[in-house]
Amino acid sequence: MCDAVKNIVVLTGAGISAESGLATFRSSDGLWENHRVEDVATPEGYMRDPQLVHNFYNARRRQLFDPSVQPNAAHLALTKLQNASHVSLTLITQNVDNLHERAGATTLHMHGELLKMYCSSCDSVFDWREDCSPDVACPKCGALRALRPDIVWFGEIPYFLDQASEALQHADIFAAIGTSGVVYPAAGFAQLAKEAGALCVEINLAPSGSAARFDQGYYGKAGVQVPRWVEAVLA
Repeated sequence: MCDAVKNIVVLTGAGISAESGLATFRSSDGLWENHRVEDVATPEGYMRDPQLVHNFYNARRRQLFDPSVQPNAAHLALTKLQNASHVSLTLITQNVDNLHERAGATTLHMHGELLKMYCSSCDSVFDWREDCSPDVACPKCGALRALRPDIVWFGEIPYFLDQASEALQHADIFAAIGTSGVVYPAAGFAQLAKEAGALCVEINLAPSGSAARFDQGYYGKAGVQVPRWVEAVLA
């Protein structure tokens, strides 16, 4: 299989980070840490109460520095795949954590990153590791109440869609890992890959609502199933 496989596209979601100790934002009752999605993950919510939104993401950002939160075997396996000499892997994530990078991978963050801040006044993006609030001035232009988490909220356009589309059009294999696969535009990735003739693989705890779109399924914990799949690809 090694000689045939050249271009691989992988999409990861919250399921790959759950085993690293990062809880998914959304609970079974639809709330995000006891907040409505509309209050902490929309531009309108930020305009209504920027301090609430900053507090929410400050807590998420601090969680990344908990010593117990580390890349797991699934992250490491994808880094191994990306580093393989006969593979060109485009790794796209819906996650806003930095676990792929800490595992050594190069990643396209569709939904932004917790460790970055965006200034709505001068359109600058900054690396950011501390707490933030509406009273913190932009390091570049000095504007107040202009810094917000560099997170793609509901109603906003995800990042890197052009790069993702280009990669999918040339994919030999597409794998969706730890994601429900029902939210667009990511939900359309499998269809784009199929139209390009790619083998489509789902790796999840259990078959998702879009499992019928995939040619193969690996079901169970990501830390077990992702390394298993990677070894099969490299075998």
